[in-house]
Amino acid sequence: MSHTISFLPSGQQAENALHVTGYTENMLVIGSRGSQLALWQANYIKERLEARGAECRIEIIKTTGDLVLDQPLHQIPGKGLFTKEIEEALLDRRIDMAIHSLKDLPTELPPGLVLAAMPQRTDPRDAIIGGKLRDLKFGARVGTSSLRRIAQLKRIRPDIQLLPIRGNIDTRISKIERGEYEAVVLAAAGVQRLGWGEIISEIFRPDIICPAVGQGALAIETLKSGPGFEAAAPLDDPWTNIPVTAERAMLAELGGGCQVPIGAFGTLENTELFLTGAVFSPDGSVMIRYTAAGDFSKPAELGRSVAQVLLTRGARALLDAAPLNAE
Repeated sequence: MSHTISFLPSGQQAENALHVTGYTENMLVIGSRGSQLALWQANYIKERLEARGAECRIEIIKTTGDLVLDQPLHQIPGKGLFTKEIEEALLDRRIDMAIHSLKDLPTELPPGLVLAAMPQRTDPRDAIIGGKLRDLKFGARVGTSSLRRIAQLKRIRPDIQLLPIRGNIDTRISKIERGEYEAVVLAAAGVQRLGWGEIISEIFRPDIICPAVGQGALAIETLKSGPGFEAAAPLDDPWTNIPVTAERAMLAELGGGCQVPIGAFGTLENTELFLTGAVFSPDGSVMIRYTAAGDFSKPAELGRSVAQVLLTRGARALLDAAPLNAE
């Protein structure tokens, strides 16, 4: 990572301290999925760019993950289920930048593309809607399609039925209202961004349910140079970039394309960086977890070292036995 930081300002201060020069005279085109949450995220970045003098519009692009709704994500072959088509639009220069939920972005980007900025992260934790986990009735139906969440929930409440669920946040909530599920588990950040935080029943501490790599953060992906990169770069937040870089380095070292339940949680405290990594068997019976601290200026190094410890403690066997594709 190329950040040189003598002090770490807040995200807004960091943005104000940097200035974009050379905006293209043409309007910047922002690529986004068309879901309610994706468009909230794209409009959030659009407003940040417009505040800095850019003219922008949003281009909606459908992805494989949007089109294939009758299968759990881990059963759909391939990587980048929510990003591939948007990246193709970037490479074809039909858009100037792509806005992703960072947890959806593979650790290996296509040649010619870069992660230009990670704006300030919101809540990285997982949440449950419908009731607190400990209060759910025996055998309650809980919706989640994430193998990472399933593995950890099985460790806490082995009695509950964990059933697949897909669709927008409001679609998932409506299934509770119709009695199809007693509860759903999902990322707290998405619910909060849409202004629905009051319906969350419980937010899980990271030591209870370890979050996905990059959860709660946004990614702005662009070409290596050009107006999109120049516009996006000042929106980067070091307090987000540094721990998330460690998380992504850990995932890459583990071979993060495979669908094994992997969690990571990085935090930056002054100049010390902490990273917890966890790998689970799909049924939750095995958990390998490790926490380490390192220099904030070397986040990728910390991420790789945590991954190596996990591998030596048995994560390799879980990775080799895993199916393709799990968050």
